[in-house]
Amino acid sequence: MLEHPTIADIRHAQQRLKPHIRHTPLLRAEKLEKAVGCQLYLKPETLQITGAFKIRGALNKTLSLPREQIARGIIATSSGNHAQGLAYAARMLGVKAILVLPVTTPKIKIANTQALGAEVILFDGDTAARWKRVYEIAEENGYVPVHAFEDPLVMAGQGTIGCEILDDLADVDTVIVPMGGGGLISGIATAIKETRPSVRVVGAEPALTPKYYHSRLNKQRTTLPLLNTIADGLRISVPGQNPYPIIERYVDEIVLVEDEHIVQAMRALAKDAKLIAEPAASIGIGALLAGVVKVRPDEKVCVVLTGGNWDLGDLAEVYAAGE
Repeated sequence: MLEHPTIADIRHAQQRLKPHIRHTPLLRAEKLEKAVGCQLYLKPETLQITGAFKIRGALNKTLSLPREQIARGIIATSSGNHAQGLAYAARMLGVKAILVLPVTTPKIKIANTQALGAEVILFDGDTAARWKRVYEIAEENGYVPVHAFEDPLVMAGQGTIGCEILDDLADVDTVIVPMGGGGLISGIATAIKETRPSVRVVGAEPALTPKYYHSRLNKQRTTLPLLNTIADGLRISVPGQNPYPIIERYVDEIVLVEDEHIVQAMRALAKDAKLIAEPAASIGIGALLAGVVKVRPDEKVCVVLTGGNWDLGDLAEVYAAGE
């Protein structure tokens, strides 16, 4: 099986997903433009059916599998948004979904996953340990694992975001994408670079989990200690094996964003764009506010807002602290 999606795979995914997901709008964010120094466009996957982009990859993978193959169930681990996407896909297809979530998962993501009919298993361990447990459970029960960022069909589903950006803003100059496991940016970067190579693709990582940034510096996949960041959806210490070479080929820049700038971005998005975005989704705006992505006033920059699933109490604290 191919370890990376092609532009044909992504276009096929776009057609496969069209009846089932939202083509999210591209929103001009004029009120934020003075602060970020460019013409700013937002791709709000916060408005997606499950409140995050992950439904694209989860659905593309499950719709690609023979029904008899997934009859006993599908399983994965996730920080929460892939779990909701997979739970939604399983409910649509009438199969069982089992999600192994970290004990630190925001309560809203756990509740949303369970509300979609999935079985949730809370597990105290890092990403590698959770995936080890997933494969053990899958083997014991005949479930099909659906990896959140290593699977090329999942990447292809996420890549449909890149197609939509180019369809809606043909003369976009720069696209900024959050970096967690790397599946999202791998798909988007493939879609963009294979269609319009001149578009700059920038990956934004939390400064506390800079695995792809250091991997690029070291010219090899580099594992780092797992530190806490407010951007829980991007909290991964090991670069993806399959995304890594795609990122090295197609992603022009990788920048690091401090938690304080992520929080600043969340407030700015709520105040000036009227959008609720979780920390991981806000990192691209944080990168612009921090000045770590160099832009021109006439540059058309699109920032992907990956999701809006975060506990309301935590959101309230973030917003209140900025008053």
